[in-house]
Amino acid sequence: MKNKKITRKIIQGMYVLTTIGGGCMVDAVSQVSAGDNPLIAVAVMKKNYTNELLKKNNKFALSILGEDINPEIISTFGMNSMRDMNKFEKVTAEEVEGVKVLTDSLGYMVCEIIDSIDNDTHTLFIGKLIEADVYKEGIAMSYGYYQEHKEELIKITTETGKTAWVCTVCGYVYYGEEIPDDFKCPICGVDKSLFKKKEG
Repeated sequence: MKNKKITRKIIQGMYVLTTIGGGCMVDAVSQVSAGDNPLIAVAVMKKNYTNELLKKNNKFALSILGEDINPEIISTFGMNSMRDMNKFEKVTAEEVEGVKVLTDSLGYMVCEIIDSIDNDTHTLFIGKLIEADVYKEGIAMSYGYYQEHKEELIKITTETGKTAWVCTVCGYVYYGEEIPDDFKCPICGVDKSLFKKKEG
């Protein structure tokens, strides 16, 4: 493959996906039908804890992030797991239809899960939109914008004196002189080719 970064040109946004008990950052979201209750699809990595939760719950919510989002939200939901911390303690949220949504967002969509499709790395969850609202007007953050401004948004810091490898997708930091060939990012699952060396 000559350059798979071309996939970043697919126009998609950045969202915080939540369900009962957890949430994470996602970008693969699309509307797949019209009408009063359109269908919304979201792809979630299988190894993600939120994927496990979605298979136990019947609803999910998507909080739409703007370009002016508080970077703390991105680092909280994009670089941590609910297995290790309660992400909701670090953000302001309200409950809608039994699911928490972030009030520091452009707005939200709450969906009732009607189907799911597994593939090799992700599960595609399809939900019927049952509630939605706009909190404020603003420019929605695209995946391309996120990639271009990630260092400002995440503010990655590494330990002085250590060789660090930073995941260019989610910002996870691996410490060591070299990354093992079979290493996969524990947060987003990409291989070592998408890590960038940063001297501490």
